[in-house]
Amino acid sequence: MTVLEIKTALLEACHENVDKRFDKVNKTIAGIVEALGSASKSSAGDKHETARAMLQIDRENAGKQLGELENLERLLPKVDILATTDYARLGSLVQTNHGTFFISISLGVVTLSKTTYYCVALQAPIGKELAGTKQNDHFAFNGKTYKIISID
Repeated sequence: MTVLEIKTALLEACHENVDKRFDKVNKTIAGIVEALGSASKSSAGDKHETARAMLQIDRENAGKQLGELENLERLLPKVDILATTDYARLGSLVQTNHGTFFISISLGVVTLSKTTYYCVALQAPIGKELAGTKQNDHFAFNGKTYKIISID
């Protein structure tokens, strides 16, 4: 695979992950709304109010997740896989002596053609270390010394 094909596949994996997470959160919210709507006043009193309060908390948490996903959705179009620079930035494929990193969103491990890639966000601890590095730079992270082999 060419570098552009790898970056394209990794970016697509990021989009698919965000879409799946959106679906999951939206289903969770729909379930909570349905549960709140179908809950009727019962003679249980405090028990009923506690259940409604718990559902409201669940709905708030799901809303926060939805907000985070919307931020990721706004970030993905900014991942420029076509630009070439001599330093690591959003959209870079950075090969190190400890693996190859795609600076995009925090997705984790993606395997393409039996090769492992790590999709990381600029805000992630390793992303902060990678940002701005150039070929042959070194940095220490989690007790390991990383050497930048190439940046595409």
